[in-house]
Amino acid sequence: MSKSIIQTDDAPAAIGTYSQAVKAGSTVYLSGQIPLVPSTMTMVSDDFSEQAVQVFENLKAVCAAAGGDMSHLVKVNIFLIDLGHFATVNEIMAKYFSQPYPARAAIGVSQLPKDAQIEIDGVMVLPE
Repeated sequence: MSKSIIQTDDAPAAIGTYSQAVKAGSTVYLSGQIPLVPSTMTMVSDDFSEQAVQVFENLKAVCAAAGGDMSHLVKVNIFLIDLGHFATVNEIMAKYFSQPYPARAAIGVSQLPKDAQIEIDGVMVLPE
């Protein structure tokens, strides 16, 4: 099985000791994305909806860099500092996915990097 590192300038650069994604065989493991604008590495805004959209756009860019798209995601984990935003996440997620939807977990956390309100990671399987 081959292993390769996925990197794109269309998503925020890693801000620690990790890669944007790692491809092992046909499976791609996407690191968590927060709502940083790739070109400036600053938070998109304080608005939750704008943060959620930016996170999905960042994930979309990493998926593309790995040779896939959002439809290839089989599992996503959504980390929220306020589970009250769950309905908003569902609305925004529906714009990026169609059925069959990926498996998903939504987890309430006390804090995220750079005081983000949302972070999402995922697992993608590329067609063989």
